[in-house]
Amino acid sequence: MIARLLSACIAGLLASAPAMACGPDTDCVLGDRHYRIALPEGHDGVTPVGAIVFAHGYRGSAQGTMRNMNMRRMVSDMGLAFVAVKSSGPDWDLPGSPSDMDSTGATEMAYFDAVVDDITTRFRIDPDRIMMSGFSAGGMVTWELACNRPGLFAGFAPVSGTFWQGPPDTCTAPASVIHIHGTADRTVPLSGRPIGDTTQGDVAAVLAMYRDLGAFGGVQTSEALDDLSCQRQDNAAGDVLEFCTFPGGHSFRRSFLSYAWDRLRVAGKV
Repeated sequence: MIARLLSACIAGLLASAPAMACGPDTDCVLGDRHYRIALPEGHDGVTPVGAIVFAHGYRGSAQGTMRNMNMRRMVSDMGLAFVAVKSSGPDWDLPGSPSDMDSTGATEMAYFDAVVDDITTRFRIDPDRIMMSGFSAGGMVTWELACNRPGLFAGFAPVSGTFWQGPPDTCTAPASVIHIHGTADRTVPLSGRPIGDTTQGDVAAVLAMYRDLGAFGGVQTSEALDDLSCQRQDNAAGDVLEFCTFPGGHSFRRSFLSYAWDRLRVAGKV
């Protein structure tokens, strides 16, 4: 009898306990999608913090992104949350991509809407201090977001990725973008390349489109880190368009994130 009562009590406690909180090692589930999040070390759970949302490359995962402890530690030391997002399949669903030439990208836009809503509701994330970034295919989805969801993030930092098939016909409004790319990139060359029935866009053409969209002007050379060479332009709204190159191939460094965040901070965006 006592054993049965004890079992019933334990079962009741388990049933009434809150679901396991998600984090860097546990998926934050959003319908049939998910993301992972690492809050800055020592966060009190009360003070709002900024965040960097990071999109993986082809065949990547949120779990794999979170395994980069050096990147997580750097973002934590910046006092920011680190959010690793996950594509619906092995690649992001983007217009013009080889996996789905007829895609509108609407599925991914809805996913990022849901991610931002969830992290700002479930955690103490300041909605006005979130930067979107990604590498390779993740850089491509970052550009799609800059074009279709410019107000969802404080700024965008695509690395080694741009639109499929060149600049889109329309973008809703300009935002702050810091694009970083290797000059010897053969996977996503600066001038683009054909893949199957589609092509990777020309970065110069994309930047020209965005420059005209936001009326960016007054080219200035920025003081960059390491071997980054950067040119910055501003517009009347205080947005910044910056193009940075490094003498290398298709590669990513965690310092790119801290550099882009600092550029947005100097511009008063975060």
